[in-house]
Amino acid sequence: MKAVFFDLDGTLLDTLPDLHACVNAVMAAHGYPAVSLEETREAIGNGARKLMERLLPKEAPLEERLAEFRNIYAENSCFLTHVYGGAVECISALKRMGLKTAVLSNKPHEATVKVVKQYFSQDMFDFVAGDSGDFPVKPDPSLARYAMLSLRVSPAETLFVGDGETDFLTAKNAGMRPLSALWGYRTKEQLLSVGAREFAERFEDVLKYV
Repeated sequence: MKAVFFDLDGTLLDTLPDLHACVNAVMAAHGYPAVSLEETREAIGNGARKLMERLLPKEAPLEERLAEFRNIYAENSCFLTHVYGGAVECISALKRMGLKTAVLSNKPHEATVKVVKQYFSQDMFDFVAGDSGDFPVKPDPSLARYAMLSLRVSPAETLFVGDGETDFLTAKNAGMRPLSALWGYRTKEQLLSVGAREFAERFEDVLKYV
């Protein structure tokens, strides 16, 4: 292996509490019913648009509420979020081994960059990208392929670690080697249902896999 790519939400960071709070800020502003933490968890994984599409009432104007959510989340993305235990140590070990590291997220790009900068040191990742609109969101492989080209690594040399079905399918679509994290927002059964077969229960398992 020459590179390890990571998903962000549910893999490196538990961002669910901030996402939940920001979704409900939009709901409250317009008198919509509040959504539960579990409903928010189930809606995560395919970017901000899909998140709001899944959670908003059917009659709500999606584009307007999505813009509101993006603005609120841009200002409130780091209050309740925390790093999963073992993440920093794992990435530091990968860097000492000489591997390239990257973050590929469906979170809006500006928020992705902000939270990575907030919770990780500047030298921990060689490539960081969220949804900027330049590429389709995961599981489309375009961003992953661009990241590999930028870091000059091949799919066969790249491990992609993520907690969701979307992450497994991204790895498969891009030809990378998938490793499904079991500490995030999806169950093992959900991951098995899309074909995942190799799992990590903790960050130490990522190092063992490499």
